[in-house]
Amino acid sequence: MGSTNTAKVDRYKNNFLKEVEENVEEGDWVRMCMQCGVCAGSCPLGPHWDHPPQEIFMMIRAGKRDEVLASDSMWMCTSCYNCIVRCPRELPITHIMHGLANYAHRLGVAHQENPTRRFAQMFWNNVTKTGRANELKISLGLYFMDGFMNGIKKSLAMKKIGIGMFMTGRLDPFGLVQGRGCKGSGDIDKMLKKAFEIEDHRKGYNS
Repeated sequence: MGSTNTAKVDRYKNNFLKEVEENVEEGDWVRMCMQCGVCAGSCPLGPHWDHPPQEIFMMIRAGKRDEVLASDSMWMCTSCYNCIVRCPRELPITHIMHGLANYAHRLGVAHQENPTRRFAQMFWNNVTKTGRANELKISLGLYFMDGFMNGIKKSLAMKKIGIGMFMTGRLDPFGLVQGRGCKGSGDIDKMLKKAFEIEDHRKGYNS
C-alpha cells in the first residue's frame, strides 16, 4: 500500500520546474508568478503570443515540458522590459523568457524555422568572429534568409529607409567601417571557450 502511494506521489512530482530552476537564467523566479497577467497586458506584442509569460510560467509549474520548450512564445520577446517594470512582484520576466529560448536552443528542440531564432543565431555567428556586429552582412543575411527573390522584394520595400539612412551617414553600404574587427578580436574565442567551460561545470554541478 505504501509503495502504491509513493508511486502516485512520484507521478505528480514536477521535475520540469526543478529543471527550469537549475538550467534557465533566473528560472528560480518562475514559482513566484501570481498569474495577474500584467506582463501580457504590458507587452507590445501581447496579442501575438501563443502563450503569454504568465501562461508559460503556469505550464512550467504544471510540468508541460514538451509544450513549453517547443513553443515559439519565448522567441517573441523584444527586450522592451515593460513586463519587468510593471510586474508587482518584480519578476525578471525578460531574462526568464530569453533563458527559456536559449535552453530550448541548447537542447535542440527549438523550432528550426523560427525567424527570431534564425536571426539570433545569425547575429551570434556574425559578432563572435570579429567582436563587432557587421550591419551590412547581418542585413543581407536577414533580407535573403528566405531566398533570393524574397530578399529582392524586402530590399525594394525598404529602399526609402535605406536611402535615408545612407544620406544621414547611418548606413555603411560597403562595410568599410564595420567590416573591421575590434582590437584583440583573437581573444574572443578564448573568452567564449572559458565561458562554455564554466557553463558545462555549472551544469555538471547541478546534475
